[in-house]
Amino acid sequence: MGKSFEKYQKRRLRSSYFSVVISIALVLFLVGLLALIVLKTNSLTKHFKEKVTMTVFLNDNAKKSDIETFKAELKKAGYTKTITYISKKEAAEKYSKDIGEDFLTFLGENPLKNAIDITLKSEYVTPEKMEAIEKQLLIRSIISEISYDKPLIQLLTQNINRLSLWMLIFSGFFTVIAVVLINSSIRLSVYAKRFTIKTMQMVGATKGFIRLPFIWRSVQLGMLGAVVAIGTLVALLFYVNKNIPELELLSDYPMLGIVFGVIFLMGILITFLSTFFATQRFLNLRTDELYY
Repeated sequence: MGKSFEKYQKRRLRSSYFSVVISIALVLFLVGLLALIVLKTNSLTKHFKEKVTMTVFLNDNAKKSDIETFKAELKKAGYTKTITYISKKEAAEKYSKDIGEDFLTFLGENPLKNAIDITLKSEYVTPEKMEAIEKQLLIRSIISEISYDKPLIQLLTQNINRLSLWMLIFSGFFTVIAVVLINSSIRLSVYAKRFTIKTMQMVGATKGFIRLPFIWRSVQLGMLGAVVAIGTLVALLFYVNKNIPELELLSDYPMLGIVFGVIFLMGILITFLSTFFATQRFLNLRTDELYY
């Protein structure tokens, strides 16, 4: 009879540990997934911003030496990512290919201008900064005009700001929920051993001595839950990257390392603090209060 009860207790204990690990793993997996979405949203935003092109059209009478000097200055400018020079001949050939016929045959001359396509660094792709760059460039005599999609830049900036704000709010809210859920799981695990805690205290064990094995066990469960969460995230990333390689989810190893490291530390820190305060609560209760 005694052995049967002991086996039953061990099964209950294993079941309790399993539930805690699964709870921690699930919550940390969701937190990690949200963190990756937030970080990848920023990198995707940067990617799309740096695809925006500002086209500088040059005057026909601009000297070649002046154009080369201007190109060299653009390459050194802090806002420039890349520059591409397109001659009026290249532009005409491209346009003819796009429309499917040689428009120069009936016009008799090439109305297009030599141009330089500039892609900007992402932090400069805002309506205000692009307008400032445009004014700065238009001072030069070799420039005829500057063209870029101003409504698109305005819309892109507004939507990115809204998205960033909501992602920040949602991340904070979900992190709080994650902490509460893990804390609840740990508290329930400690609650099941409240009588053991009180018995150890009654025979003279110090609070630190009583807390230590509970904290160490919970931290182990936290680390195990974090490892499970990281493993699941890695499997998901490989699956998504295999089916949608354009997202380049596995290209940024430092970012992934930071996310996985934070998940692991969260698993340790939350379980440590939750167990510390849960055991402290039961250590401070009177014996008759353990039944409520």
